[in-house]
Amino acid sequence: MDGARGRSKAVLACAGVEFDARDATLLRRIDATGSVAKASSDLGRSRARDLSRIEELETAFGDLVERRRGGPGGGGSRLTANAKRLLNRYDRLRVALAATARVPETVLDGAVEAVTGELADVDTAVGSLRGLHDGVERGERVQVRIGADTLTVLDPDADPAPNSTSARNRLSGEVSDVDRGETVRTVTIDVDGTAFRALVTEESITRLGIERGAPVVVTWKATATRLAGGPTED
Repeated sequence: MDGARGRSKAVLACAGVEFDARDATLLRRIDATGSVAKASSDLGRSRARDLSRIEELETAFGDLVERRRGGPGGGGSRLTANAKRLLNRYDRLRVALAATARVPETVLDGAVEAVTGELADVDTAVGSLRGLHDGVERGERVQVRIGADTLTVLDPDADPAPNSTSARNRLSGEVSDVDRGETVRTVTIDVDGTAFRALVTEESITRLGIERGAPVVVTWKATATRLAGGPTED
């Protein structure tokens, strides 16, 4: 299963083995030089350790480096198609994390109440929230991470379905701050003492009459809510 550790370090994980930036650099250098030995030398690393690392990665991710013996076409090493797909997956994850790191988020601590397939319900300070998990159990303490770009802000009187699908989280609150952005603003909403941040266009700010003290409803998809192990640190 692919995963990311932290908010700024891109890591693909499978069968207990992690593929990170150092591994990606090694594979790219092998691709450029056609040789593990040359790649290790260029990177100032031990060839023996790099070979051992490649073997470890291959136990989890499959064949990555094809070794060729001498002959008409010469010897050396080249990346497999699988390795190139792995690098593409890693690059997509890295880009996604870089974009996410620039988006404000709300982080809540809570305890898992129930697990239903890929979704789990978590008891938090603002009530029960549902999100995607990567293997949690009932009673486990987790973080609920909600990106500002996932929230939809609604007028309470115009909320089309206040009692609808469990696939969305829904909370009522009050606007406590609106920043001075140009086309997109960050709106801070107080929900029972917890600050939620939402990215809202200038057009929507005007249309909804969003200002300090205004009552609003925030909704977001359960599938856009990420659950991470462990409570936040003080």
